[in-house]
Amino acid sequence: MSIFARPHYTSDTTNFINQMKKDQPQLEAQQRAGRALLWDKNVNYEAQADAAQAEVAQKPYVYQTNN
Repeated sequence: MSIFARPHYTSDTTNFINQMKKDQPQLEAQQRAGRALLWDKNVNYEAQADAAQAEVAQKPYVYQTNN
C-alpha cells in the first residue's frame, strides 16, 4: 500500500458530484445525449480529403498586388 493512499477519504467535490448523481439519476443520460449532439459524429474522410485537395494555397503577402 502506498504511503500516499487515503482509502477512507473522498473530497468535497467528489461527495457533491455523487450526491448530485443520486438526486438526479437522469443527469448522466442527459450528459451523454448532449455529447452525442455536439461531438459524436460520423466523419466522412473521403469528403474531408476532397475538400483538402480543393483548397487554394494562400499567397505569403495577402494584400500585395500582382503588379
